[in-house]
Amino acid sequence: MAQRESTSSSGNVFADLGLPKSGDLLAKAELASKIIAEIQHKRLTQSQAAEMLGIDQPKVSALKQGKLAGFSIERLMRMLLRLGRDIEISVKERPKSRGARLRVA
Repeated sequence: MAQRESTSSSGNVFADLGLPKSGDLLAKAELASKIIAEIQHKRLTQSQAAEMLGIDQPKVSALKQGKLAGFSIERLMRMLLRLGRDIEISVKERPKSRGARLRVA
């Protein structure tokens, strides 16, 4: 069997692809994932979710498809609050071994 070449991930696919603002892109993707999970947990239709989030149904569809260009991190956090989720922001020292990062847990 031929040996396959592989590259270890940094943990941020956007950084691995060399995209600008990769930390922001990852944070937005993680926030969107949590919004989608909450919508599914509450068994909301896209129309119901749109009403609860204060957006129109096509924006819920875009969110579910990962089309996040029209959403800021702040807007995504407000959506989580509207879905009844708490948000904690923690600021701490970073290890000297890596650059600063924005992380959604």
